[in-house]
Amino acid sequence: MQIATEAALGMVFCDCCVYNCISGNSMGKRWKLDLDTNNHSVFALHYHLILVVKYRRSVITDAISARLREIFERIGPDYYITVAEWNHDRDHVHILFRAQPHSNLSKFINAYKSASSRLIKREFPEIRQRLWKEFFWSRSYCLITTGGAPLEVLKQYIESQGER
Repeated sequence: MQIATEAALGMVFCDCCVYNCISGNSMGKRWKLDLDTNNHSVFALHYHLILVVKYRRSVITDAISARLREIFERIGPDYYITVAEWNHDRDHVHILFRAQPHSNLSKFINAYKSASSRLIKREFPEIRQRLWKEFFWSRSYCLITTGGAPLEVLKQYIESQGER
C-alpha cells in the first residue's frame, strides 16, 4: 500500500481510498473525508450552484424541479459531474454537486441551461405565459466552492430552501 502524508494539512492518503483527517483542535477530533480519485489525483470538489429563472418569475413547481434535476443528472456524467443535493424555490434552484479537476464547469453550466430551457419550455407549455421569450434561466449564475463550510451545513441549508 502506497501512502503519502501531507503534514501541513494533517492528512494521510492511501491508494485504497480510506482517508482520515485530524482537525487542529485540542480534542483531536477525527472525521472521514469523502474523496474521489482518478489516475493521478485525489480530490474533493464540491460546488454550490444557484440558477435563477429569467425575471425571477415564480414558475418552478415540484414537477418542473424534478424534471430539471433529471436533465442535470443526464448531462452531468458527460462532464464528470454528479448531484449531491438538490432543492428549489419558486424562482430558483440550489444544486450541490461534485466534479473532477478536469470538469469544464462553465461549459457544463451553459450546456445545462440551454438544454433544460429548451426541454422545460417544450414539456411545460404553461411556462410560456410567464416567460414569453426563448429563455428560461437568467444569463447569470452563482457558483460557490464549498470549502468554507462543512457539507452538512450546506446540505441543511439547501434542504431548507422553499420552506416558508
